[in-house]
Amino acid sequence: METQVFVRDIKPEEFVALGELLVDVYSTLVNFPTPLEQPAYYEMLKGIGEFTKKPGARVLVALLASGELAGGVVYFGDMSQYGPAIAVDVKQASGIRLLGVHPKCQNMGIGKALANACIAAAREQAHSEVVLHTTKAMHTAWGMYERLGFARSPDLDFLQGELPVFGFRLSLRETLRA
Repeated sequence: METQVFVRDIKPEEFVALGELLVDVYSTLVNFPTPLEQPAYYEMLKGIGEFTKKPGARVLVALLASGELAGGVVYFGDMSQYGPAIAVDVKQASGIRLLGVHPKCQNMGIGKALANACIAAAREQAHSEVVLHTTKAMHTAWGMYERLGFARSPDLDFLQGELPVFGFRLSLRETLRA
């Protein structure tokens, strides 16, 4: 069931709330590293607002009609800022990282709205593709990305500690030619 959602750039007063939301979401994923196993990763999630300082990066939030924070994502219009080293050299591309949706808002179209906002931003920049990474633990997100047209890109796979992380690409070339 999709609900009315508004996606916009994060405001500084929302940094802490989104960071806490992402830590809660990621720390409850089955078969995903815990905060004790990967403390630096969770510190990055907690400090999500820091991404707003990176050139070409935007942190987007999804709000319900009530104004309640439902989720967020980081959009990279400059892949040199993306993070996983395997993807920073991808040209004419945008990246999506750290998408998370509050558990009570899942299956309401929030993740799709966030991903589509990133895809729209990539189109506005006339990029030819969007790159992202996910894990088997993020099976809901994995399925959503495939339904949106993302395809596996094994050349972008890497290990985060002992966790396999899988690359995906969405080609925007057809849209750009139209």
